Parts: sequence; C-alpha cells; structure tokens
Amino acid sequence: MNETRPGGPTVLRMILGRQLQALREKAGMSFDDAAAVIFTSSATVRRMERAEGALKPLNVKSLLMAYGITDVREIDAFLALARDASKPGWWHSYDDVLPSWFRTLIGLEEAASLIRGFDPHSVPGLLQTRGYARANVQTGFPDAAEEEVTRRVDLRLARQHVLTRPDPPRLWLVIDETVLSRPVATTGPEVMREQVDKLIEAAGRPNITLQVLPLTAGLHPAVYGPFRVFRFDGHEQPDIVYGESMTSAFYIDKPDETAFYAQALDRISAQAAPAQETAGILRKIRKEI
Repeated sequence: MNETRPGGPTVLRMILGRQLQALREKAGMSFDDAAAVIFTSSATVRRMERAEGALKPLNVKSLLMAYGITDVREIDAFLALARDASKPGWWHSYDDVLPSWFRTLIGLEEAASLIRGFDPHSVPGLLQTRGYARANVQTGFPDAAEEEVTRRVDLRLARQHVLTRPDPPRLWLVIDETVLSRPVATTGPEVMREQVDKLIEAAGRPNITLQVLPLTAGLHPAVYGPFRVFRFDGHEQPDIVYGESMTSAFYIDKPDETAFYAQALDRISAQAAPAQETAGILRKIRKEI
C-alpha cells in the first residue's frame, strides 16, 4: 500500500490510458502508427490505452512526443503518472490465488470514493467474517488444498481494511433477504449468526449503508447477478461497473452503460427496506437462525 497518489495504481493506469487514447486520436494516428513509434504491436498500444498491464515511461515519452507534446513540464507530469501507475498494489503478494481479472476490482475498491452494489447470492466479500468466507471459498473451490483456502480467505479479509482506513470510501449495498436465511455449506448456525452480527455492526458505521431487499419486493431490475458501481473523486475517471461470472469478470466505463446500472441500483434501493430499518431486520433474522 505504497501508492504516492490517492487514486492508486489501477485508476491511475485508466486515467493515463484514456489520456493517451485522446492524444493519439487528436494527432490522427492509428494503433499501427503509434505501435511503429515504440517498435511494438498495435495490440500492445491497445492494451496500454485499456490500462492492461504496466506502462513503461520510455514508451510513454516516445508516444507523447509523437502525439505532438513538446512541453517538458507536461511530459514530466505524464511520466510521473506512469511511474506511479506501474507500482504494484499490496494485493500482488496474493498473486498465487488472485486471477488477473480480479486484480482490477481490488484496485477499484482502493481508489473509489463510493462503492454501490447489489448482492443476490451471498454476503459481499467486504463484509464477510472469516468463518463465512472460509465456507464460501470451500464451496467455490471444493478441490482446493487447505493452504490455498487459507490464502483465499486471508486475501478476502485483507480487502476489508479499505473500510476502516482514515479516508474510507462510502459503501452502499443492497443484500437480498434470501442471502441471510440460506445455510452456509455444512457449517453450523453459529457461522451465520456471527455473520449477521457483523452486518449489524457494519450497518451502524457512518460510511456504510446497508439495505435488505425483502422477498415481498418481487422482481427487480438486477435479475442477472451481483454487480458494483464505483465512483471516484474528481472528473478524470468516470464511473466503472464491475460484474463477474464463475471464471471471469467485466468492467464497463461507457457513461451511457454505467448510468443504466446506476439507475437499476436506484430502483432496487427504492424496493428495499429503508436503511434505518436494517439493524432491526437483521436482529429478527438472527433470532430465527
């Protein structure tokens, strides 16, 4: 966690990638033209603009000059951004259990000022207890060795530091009621009771808003699965939507598409019980476990 800029490496790469794309298009250069400048393939330039992988300062400097940027101070600012963007986040120490498509999510959690989402299947990872996380991992990876299970659980719990740091993001989640009444694998009820207790505690934090979507709410806009909408301070980076399947994830930053997800969350939140009722709902559920 040694990022020197508040955005963190993931979002910095996204900002730099968008700026490089805008400069290339303004210069009227194609991907092939830009690739020839730094003696690489057009696919590499595309990856740079999509923030996939590290950004080499020498390549960035060469592209900037080719795009008509000659002011030394402006070039130095870009290079400083590129260096910061290429620094690994703390989560890279978990590369052995961290799929490449999931790394961006953790970077977004670190950099966002607001995290909104809907969870129809399980308690969100940022709010899981160790017992619930272990049962969740063992269900998702039934053939994993004990060491791997522990590593995956440790990673999931390590992500939660973002909620207790001095400048935590605001977390606003809607959890389907079925999640809270579903038994956790083959563990006893104590695991779910502990998990509900943690949710009650979380609901009382000033930076966390929890809502429960009751069964009586009927159908809702997000019938396809869980997703997140990340919002960032400033205007350089637009909202980003994240969703996942069993083996991959998708990230969306086109404003018209992210707005659709944000609107779906607004409707789900309106269907859910008010946040001030969450603690009471959770206590009632706990008594029935």
